[in-house]
Amino acid sequence: MLKPLLTLVILAGTLAMPVSADDTASTPTRTIWDRHDQSGVPGKEIVIGTAVLPPGTAIGYHTHAGDESGYVVKGSLILKTRGQPDQTLYAGDHFFNVRGAVHSLTAPAGGEGGTAVSTWIVDKGVPLATPVP
Repeated sequence: MLKPLLTLVILAGTLAMPVSADDTASTPTRTIWDRHDQSGVPGKEIVIGTAVLPPGTAIGYHTHAGDESGYVVKGSLILKTRGQPDQTLYAGDHFFNVRGAVHSLTAPAGGEGGTAVSTWIVDKGVPLATPVP
């Protein structure tokens, strides 16, 4: 119980920090917070992390070797999934990507950027994301 509470406190503190012009790099930043074997399911692991996208940046098209469930905690983002209409997501919105879905995440230019927290249940021992042209 203490570890999830500590994670939420760290997230809240991070989101409340002021950002200077030097901090808003021109590339998105992914941070993996934690990963654990999925109990009772050999070969699977649960991963949790964030993606911080400055305005006008994108995480290119990619897939995951498992499912992704995410939540936008700050700003606005556009989820682009091949074969589906783009989804504009705002703080408080959630999203889901099935195993193998080719998708990208973009922060619109001229906005404030966005931050999402995701949990993945993926095959253990493979890269979390695989780029797709």
